[in-house]
Amino acid sequence: MRIGELSRRTGVSPRSLRYYEEQGLLASTRTPGGHREYGADALERVDRIQCLFAAGLNSDTVRELMPCMYARERGEPAPDLLDGLRAERARVDDAIRRMERTRDSLDRVIGNATGAREGADTGLAPHGAADDARMFADDRLRSQQQRHDSETQH
Repeated sequence: MRIGELSRRTGVSPRSLRYYEEQGLLASTRTPGGHREYGADALERVDRIQCLFAAGLNSDTVRELMPCMYARERGEPAPDLLDGLRAERARVDDAIRRMERTRDSLDRVIGNATGAREGADTGLAPHGAADDARMFADDRLRSQQQRHDSETQH
């Protein structure tokens, strides 16, 4: 099937399908006229790619996992599949925890700022506002460092 049909049947834009090819996630052949043609297995493969992206995996990780997923279907051992998925699950859990801490810090900073406005006539800042702002800044720096470390490992 051609790219337009694959796009219609999967709900994925032609641009995304071309990106999947550039990233080595999807393969096509070319007609003599240069048009892309995909096999019947492309439907299921695009669905898997979409599921993995929706789970928060990046294209490098998806590219690493796809051969393992298909090896299992061919009856070949795929020991790295579960390890890779568990590692990604742990990464997502860690990101959620960091985001929850950031949200809680933001709530405290907002609450303290609201209290500061209400107490502006006295000139007193609410207790702990500086500490909460510092903790929020520390969380942001830690997240940026972890994101950088994660990117340099892949």
